[in-house]
Amino acid sequence: MGKFIKYFTKGELILWCSSLVIITVFFCIFDRANYLTLVASLIGATSLIFNAKGNPLGQVFIIIFAILYGIISWSFAYYGEMITYLGMSLPMAVIALISWLRNPHNGNKAEVKVNHIRLKEVIFMLGLSIVVTVVFYFILKHFNTSNLIPSTLSITTSFLAAYLTFRRSPFFALAYAINDLVLIVLWVMATITDISYISVIMCFIVFLVNDLYSFFNWLKMEKRQKLS
Repeated sequence: MGKFIKYFTKGELILWCSSLVIITVFFCIFDRANYLTLVASLIGATSLIFNAKGNPLGQVFIIIFAILYGIISWSFAYYGEMITYLGMSLPMAVIALISWLRNPHNGNKAEVKVNHIRLKEVIFMLGLSIVVTVVFYFILKHFNTSNLIPSTLSITTSFLAAYLTFRRSPFFALAYAINDLVLIVLWVMATITDISYISVIMCFIVFLVNDLYSFFNWLKMEKRQKLS
């Protein structure tokens, strides 16, 4: 346990613990019913602190979170979110886990080697994301998905985040932060009809803060790794 605690900085422990507390408190105030949402949120928050450290264990938690969140999205008729997490985020997390395990920094399996993608790959990624967006737009429209435009935009940002995670780019966290903003909008819309969804909104606000921290921490990791 001592080694586990020392693995994180004091700031990271405060961020992690406060994230768990905030999620739990808002659940108890506004929900108190959808315990699967609470469990998924706590697992998601835990995955983020490990991802911020470049630890492959974070991808394991994301795999679990993707399964749970896909089930939750289905229950709320957010088919875009369900398809995104079960059909894209889940398999991409598996691929990312394999990639992170195969690319440790200097043999340290607890820290992945940060990668820099070139302009040609960025152009390829953006082109592929456009194709994914167009295809899923019509799929979601066919299923009469709630809040079609934000749901489609969520797929775009999720794809970019998943791709960048697999490629071990620091910008994966920034893409997830943008995705968090989209999800906040989606659940704000849901809150109009049911105030209990405020707990979900707070969950993604917490995720947003964690993803922003991950982005800046990965930039620090990149600089440190270049010097070692």
